Amino acid sequence: MATIDNIKALLKSKKAVIGTEKTLKLLRAGKLKKIYLTTNCPDEVKGDISHLAKLGKTDIEQLSIPNDELGVICKKPFAISVLAELNER
Repeated sequence: MATIDNIKALLKSKKAVIGTEKTLKLLRAGKLKKIYLTTNCPDEVKGDISHLAKLGKTDIEQLSIPNDELGVICKKPFAISVLAELNER
């Protein structure tokens, strides 16, 4: 389970991708290492990401926080349902 400290470290490393659209685009291109979903991520989004993640063998981790709290952690003035980590490549 990812902790808030892990998420903050990911954000500092500049390997974080914020948002559903960017995540889906990079997931299709096979450029993601891991995807984090909030507790209240929409089911449609979860389904799309789960399907593409299985095809690309990308890990998905369910966070224990809601999307508005993830927005605060990422220092954004909006809710964030999906956060992803880029590959090292």
